[in-house]
Amino acid sequence: MKRILILSILIILPVFLAANTVDKSIHGKVVNFVDGDTIDILTAGYETVRVRFAGIDCPERSQPFGKIATEFTINLCKGKEVTAVLQPKDRYGRPIADIILPDGKNLSQELVKAGLAWWYRQYAPNDKTLENLEAEARAAKRGLWSEPNPAAPWDYRKSRKK
Repeated sequence: MKRILILSILIILPVFLAANTVDKSIHGKVVNFVDGDTIDILTAGYETVRVRFAGIDCPERSQPFGKIATEFTINLCKGKEVTAVLQPKDRYGRPIADIILPDGKNLSQELVKAGLAWWYRQYAPNDKTLENLEAEARAAKRGLWSEPNPAAPWDYRKSRKK
């Protein structure tokens, strides 16, 4: 009896482990732009999934560089096939992902490099790539860093709620 139990575990365990390592990504065509850091992806199964970019926060549309950040995102991925590598959902239940463009570039990194997004330290504290890209953009005064005191989107949203 023990032998059967052990044998069963040895057979079932690899199947269970394989099921939990399934690729957690979405592949599809970008069909809509909410703002600079949120897009809608149409999957092969004709499901539209709204995805927020991991590790960054773009200016709101009403902030300086908000519309430019959205245009930048549109120019890089409008109508293109992308891969959204999913991370745990945010506190509102929204899918968060690294968006990988057809050329292999990470869209969050491209936005930060262009000075059109903040590295969102609170949600990606260990992302050294975003940290370095933001430091380079600040030093070069690219995009929003050309402003004397750019307001972080999270601070801007708080001030508008009051």
